[in-house]
Amino acid sequence: MKAMMICPTVRTAFIQVWRILGATPRRGRRRRRNHMVMMVKMMMMKMMLKGNRVNSCRRRRRRREVKVKKRRKQMSTNTTLQTRRSEEFNSLDRLSTCSVWFLMFSDVLQDIRNTVGNIPMEWYKDFPHIGYDLDGKKIYKPIRNKDELDDFLDKMENPDYWRTVHDKQTESDIVLSDEQVELVKRLQRGQFGDVNFNEYQPSVEFFSNEVMLHPVTNRPADKRSFIPSLTEKEKVSKLVHAIKMGWIKPRRVEDDSRGRYYDLWATEDSSILAQHKMHLPAPKIPLPGHQESYNPPPEYLFTDEERTLWEQQDPSDRKLPFVPKKFSSLRQVPAFPRFIHERFERCLDLYLCPRQRKMRVNVNPEDLIPKLPKPKDLQPFPTTQSLVYRGHSSLVRSISVSPSGQWLASGSDDGSVRFWEVCSSRCMKTVQVGGAVKSIAWNPNPSVCLIAVALDTVVLILSPSLADKQVVSASERLLAGQQEEEPSEGAGPVWSEAEGEELNQGIRLKIQHPKAVHQVAWHAKGDYLASVMPDHSSHLQVFIHQLSRRRSQNPFRKNKGLVQCVSFHPVRPYFFVATQRSVRIYNLVKQEMTKKLQANSKWISSMAVHPGGDHVICGSYDCRLSWFDLDLSTKPYKMLRHHKKAVRGVAYHRSYPLFASASDDGSVIVCHGTVYNDLLQNPLIVPVKVLRGHVITHDLGVLDVTFHPTQPWIFSSGADATIRLFT
Repeated sequence: MKAMMICPTVRTAFIQVWRILGATPRRGRRRRRNHMVMMVKMMMMKMMLKGNRVNSCRRRRRRREVKVKKRRKQMSTNTTLQTRRSEEFNSLDRLSTCSVWFLMFSDVLQDIRNTVGNIPMEWYKDFPHIGYDLDGKKIYKPIRNKDELDDFLDKMENPDYWRTVHDKQTESDIVLSDEQVELVKRLQRGQFGDVNFNEYQPSVEFFSNEVMLHPVTNRPADKRSFIPSLTEKEKVSKLVHAIKMGWIKPRRVEDDSRGRYYDLWATEDSSILAQHKMHLPAPKIPLPGHQESYNPPPEYLFTDEERTLWEQQDPSDRKLPFVPKKFSSLRQVPAFPRFIHERFERCLDLYLCPRQRKMRVNVNPEDLIPKLPKPKDLQPFPTTQSLVYRGHSSLVRSISVSPSGQWLASGSDDGSVRFWEVCSSRCMKTVQVGGAVKSIAWNPNPSVCLIAVALDTVVLILSPSLADKQVVSASERLLAGQQEEEPSEGAGPVWSEAEGEELNQGIRLKIQHPKAVHQVAWHAKGDYLASVMPDHSSHLQVFIHQLSRRRSQNPFRKNKGLVQCVSFHPVRPYFFVATQRSVRIYNLVKQEMTKKLQANSKWISSMAVHPGGDHVICGSYDCRLSWFDLDLSTKPYKMLRHHKKAVRGVAYHRSYPLFASASDDGSVIVCHGTVYNDLLQNPLIVPVKVLRGHVITHDLGVLDVTFHPTQPWIFSSGADATIRLFT
């Protein structure tokens, strides 16, 4: 192909011949192509003799092209460059795909400069030249000292960069003309290279319904059409030799004696088991029951209401398709009117209902029950009622045990707070607060002796003086260490000191709230106290009080839902807030919510946090107890439905793996809950004991429950105005 295009004359001749080939029928292309090759070879031989003259023509054409390029660069402006470059660079990607093809086709459009032939140009990478011209002289490599920066500047400033193609054989850059670019675009679109060529020109119908005078072709028949074919003779001789040698066997005649149709399973095992191994027997009709007896028992007969309801139901929803009737003797029984209908339905079931063989697995029911340890292996836990604390005249709503485990405080609806000695059930002190006590909590710090009591809209701080003098004096210093701050503006709590008779009874501080307080909870260090007011607005339901500074603050701007109870994390600065359906965990340091637990219950009544801080239990009024694993999920790990009525209180033991729940059904259920240090092992929850003893009064049973801080004992208070100790 390189030798074909030496001069424009040869190029023009080649293009003309190529047009003729593209427009001629297929059957004449071979002869024309051979003729074209011969003609091009002759032209090539002639032009080889005119090499010197061709080289001079090339030099003049190169000088002319360089002058034209310089003029074009001078006439172009920056504005036209930018607009034109944005359009032409879009077509650069399309042109780059055919750059290799164009380098091959470029030899057709220009004369040959490098005569090394179609060889890899990598062979010349270690030489200063890249080939030889027609005169046998070396073609030296052009000096290329462009780096990436020069290439980038050339790309931005050269208007012909997008149409520049690198020629590997001459190591030079060729700028395509507008005609060449248009030719490449036409070839990319799948069009013909010649613009003037009409691919939809009218065809000449040589064979039509019109009878012609002369034939289309008057070519005489060949001689080979009259003599036998030598090729076929050779093929026949080879086949005859193969048949003689036995390499090719003739087809066998099919034996029709057996017939075209035969039994596909004739050779199968004819045993009865093999024939009926896929047989599925029809299910048997259920045996008649007492309802179908002619003299059924009275409880199987319909009443008027049941008969009316049976008639109103859809036939497909009825449990019985008939109405049971009673006759005194069998001879009085009439004919069954639904006999034909039942037989028809039975036939439909046998005919239309598909049968399925179900593989039954013999599983021992005991294997399906999870294996739990025996309760006697999980001792100690409370099993027996030891003491009953009597003295209140109304239901006891809340109880709390001192950190030492020696004293027990209780609050009742009779308006009194009583302090009991745990071992002897003796009432050591009674404080009249003048209202129903909703909640009571003993300060968990053993270095002080203080109690928080919630009644109506007031939270009282009591000092019962039931400890050593050093502890009592430390409690007084904590309450009197800081002066009272000025009350904050708005509807916040108001601090005040007790006076007169209240001071003699042990009341030291009074915190007045805008609404009724239902619960109080202490922080583990004993300086902070949280109070809950569910009846208040959404952003003032929870307050946190600091005793040392006598300051109250609202930690939330808005609470979604009614807050039922709160609790502090025993170790970390986390705050648990339980609403009706969820439990939110807040980080008091970062002042953000870290997790939201979904209780899957209608109304949460109580909440308790594990001493380790990674587990939470919640009781609800819909008889459920939810155990949450904070490291596992936001949904309950275990749901316990052991109670028959609402759950009023839940509690964890501080040192033993025990937790308990109290309900209105009058029972306290003690469960063993082992929490493992291995995070991959789930907690072990086993109910171990059901404690009963309280009398249900006004549909209320056990209202509160709490564990002894050091012993496996549990205290419970109920609506029967008693407090019971189980050991």
